[in-house]
Amino acid sequence: MSTSDRKPRIVIAGAGIAGSLIASGLRDRTDCELICLERVAPQEQEEAGTGLNIGPNAIKAMRWYLPNEAETIVCNSLPWSVWTIALTNGQALMDLRLDAVADNPGIRIRWAELYALLRQPLSDTLVYNAELTGCGQDDNGTFVTWVNRATSDLRRLNGIDLLIAGDGRYSAVRQFVLGGPETPSFLNVCLYRVLFPAGPDCPIDDYGQWFNGPNRLLAYKVPGDFVYCAGSFPIPAGGQIPEAMKQPAALRQAYLPTEGEPSREAAFLIDSITRYASRIHWARLQEGTVTYGHKAGILLAGDAAHPMVPTLGQGATQACEDACVTVDEIRLALDAGEPLGVVPARVEARQAERARFVVDLSRRATDTMLAGADPVSGTRWKTEPAFQQELTKLYRDVSPPRGGVAAPQHWSSL
Repeated sequence: MSTSDRKPRIVIAGAGIAGSLIASGLRDRTDCELICLERVAPQEQEEAGTGLNIGPNAIKAMRWYLPNEAETIVCNSLPWSVWTIALTNGQALMDLRLDAVADNPGIRIRWAELYALLRQPLSDTLVYNAELTGCGQDDNGTFVTWVNRATSDLRRLNGIDLLIAGDGRYSAVRQFVLGGPETPSFLNVCLYRVLFPAGPDCPIDDYGQWFNGPNRLLAYKVPGDFVYCAGSFPIPAGGQIPEAMKQPAALRQAYLPTEGEPSREAAFLIDSITRYASRIHWARLQEGTVTYGHKAGILLAGDAAHPMVPTLGQGATQACEDACVTVDEIRLALDAGEPLGVVPARVEARQAERARFVVDLSRRATDTMLAGADPVSGTRWKTEPAFQQELTKLYRDVSPPRGGVAAPQHWSSL
């Protein structure tokens, strides 16, 4: 087959949320060759031990572009309908019903379950154990190199018409696009994650946050009768997480209120994080620049395009939005017989401004987690009309299909 006769080749680096959804949206196309390279083994799930929430805006977007995938995810998750904030002594600070600022709920789910749901239909497309080692462009187009983690065999894939980077904030493709590794911006906050059994007396249900000064506990239940908890506390500027703060006694002390006893919810979380301290995943809050790539035929998506702080739960959510718009633009280009090299610029034109808005809003909403923060005044402005309007923009203003379609189905029909 001559080069002009062959089908356009699309390679997706990473079968995370963005990569898997893009592959799902294209897997039934017969007018392109689709290959998805995933570094883990078939039964290995990265971050399988924790959970995540996906915002209402992602569900709204998927109902437009990927309705089958939306239905599968919604039916295998718990709804995210409420956002509450309180002090660990029980003083309530905010009680927000998401239907006041969104068209539908978000969802709560385990990472392992979400990955299994997304990857199961892609068996003919996914290449597991494929760890990307580099990429580039030559006279024959874009190429990637990768190593088979099971056999150590080195591979090279040439003639790629569209390379999509869904390989996260430490993306090898992002480094190629930017000309080298990027120094992230750290916010001097430790963020740790842990998943543990809920048990019969668990008082945690929907999305809640509990503060003791700037030290925060965020928690909610996920399917399987588990609780996901993301704790945080400030750390020294430019420093690592002090080992002393990782000890159970220090974690307990960080959240015990100086006045009064901890609320039932806070006491449950404090007891649980100290009991399951050995399971904790440790990290630091950081973000990078927003870029969807400036090279024809290479598109960055999800965390590879806009590494952001997870304060508003928009990392995975924006990966879903990126995937939807990417699928839309690829479908339109294929239907029109256009070269797929035009897709990255078109996705960036539709998504970059919104991504910058989300990154900025997430950073500003982190104010209550910084050293010296007052969670009472820091939460008060989040209950005022200006922030509520920004939440409405966040949750409702997703990009509709460029070809124009009817509004997505109502939540209750899924």
